[in-house]
Amino acid sequence: MKSTNIFLIGPMGAGKTTVGRVLAQKLSLTFIDSDHEIENHTGVDIPLIFEKEGEQGFRKREAEIIDELTSKHNIVLATGGGAVIREDNRQHLINRGLVIYLQADIKHLLRRTRKDRNRPLLQGTDPEKKLRQIMQEREAFYLQTADHVIDTGKHSVQAIINQIIELQARQNPLS
Repeated sequence: MKSTNIFLIGPMGAGKTTVGRVLAQKLSLTFIDSDHEIENHTGVDIPLIFEKEGEQGFRKREAEIIDELTSKHNIVLATGGGAVIREDNRQHLINRGLVIYLQADIKHLLRRTRKDRNRPLLQGTDPEKKLRQIMQEREAFYLQTADHVIDTGKHSVQAIINQIIELQARQNPLS
């Protein structure tokens, strides 16, 4: 039996933070956003980390936070979109909780991220092309890591939360 932790993975704009906050509240669990934790630990925002340390520096910090956070109990964790890139992160997620891949098509992701300046990987001239490239690179990792996949473009936040609660109940029938 896996722990009561629920880990939300998926691309930027899929709804991990939005769904995670409400889900945690409904289940009386603690909500944690790994990107916010990185910012809290470093005292600077993610775009600045990317600027000063590059993506590799950020991914190293992210791996440390993912290890720390997935070791906690009774949490809903919204991971950064690229957390699944590293094998160690994938293993921590797989072994320490129920992993839900919040999936959305490019159209939904673009609409949800277009005004967000806190997404360093999308700040170039062609965000759609970059998002397609990112998804091509990460999709297999999302699918490999996830216990379940939910399409967030086709359901309301409440419907998604209800699905996750049902999946968690099946995963941990006595909890």
